[in-house]
Amino acid sequence: MSNLGKKTRLQRIFRHSTAPILTVAVDHMILFPEGMPQGIRDIQKTVREVVEAAPHAITMNKGVAMRCMPAFAGQIPLIVQGVAITLKCTGLSGHATVEEVVGLGADAIAIAILVKGPRELENLQHLGKVVTVAERFGLPVITHIYPVVESGTGYEISYDPEDVFFAARAGFEMGADMVKTQYTGDEESFRQIVSLIPVPVVAAGGPQCQDWQDALERMRCVGAAGAAGATVGRNAWGQANIARAVQELTAALVEGRNRGSHGRPGDIAAGNR
Repeated sequence: MSNLGKKTRLQRIFRHSTAPILTVAVDHMILFPEGMPQGIRDIQKTVREVVEAAPHAITMNKGVAMRCMPAFAGQIPLIVQGVAITLKCTGLSGHATVEEVVGLGADAIAIAILVKGPRELENLQHLGKVVTVAERFGLPVITHIYPVVESGTGYEISYDPEDVFFAARAGFEMGADMVKTQYTGDEESFRQIVSLIPVPVVAAGGPQCQDWQDALERMRCVGAAGAAGATVGRNAWGQANIARAVQELTAALVEGRNRGSHGRPGDIAAGNR
């Protein structure tokens, strides 16, 4: 029974398509808190515009889903974020249970965790427990899993291919149905990572690009690397025209997929420390 439920929900997100997907996340206020981003200050307006832009799915925290999504119920696949994290420390705060997410009618639960830091095992344990419960409900688990390194003020995201590979592999080994992780910045190293993970891998959108062409080229590289797609936030709702941004980012992913030549799996060497 759970396998059918999981497959049904995943098919809604992928829409029976082999093309790369683009999903939009609006969960940034308590996920990597960084003040009050302009693009999501009026969250009801932003949710409406994202839904109208018709990405493959939208990710949000449970309170936003409870208050802002009823008017759009069933119009777009819904992913509910289950935790909050911050780079000031490497732990997490769970705020949505599997049962709550199922009750909201969501198609998946997202679990954001940080690895390569001092609370790595604790974070992986949380992900594993969510996977165990979600399996009984046929609810897909998408882990947003990022490697970190120490910085002068705490921690920062690591783009090192070996670190990113570890994060993606850890997410898969803990049972996640889809892995979202940081793009390495290098098409070849990311291609090798994607080729070695047996579940769909999507790239995080990352910080807002100052040059729009840089954002589009990033999506082309992600698509060319063979990723299942990308999840963007600031590079979608941070634009004046969200619908146009979603359309162009999606087209760039497809363009990249069409141009990409998938190499054979190999050692992830580029960028090693």
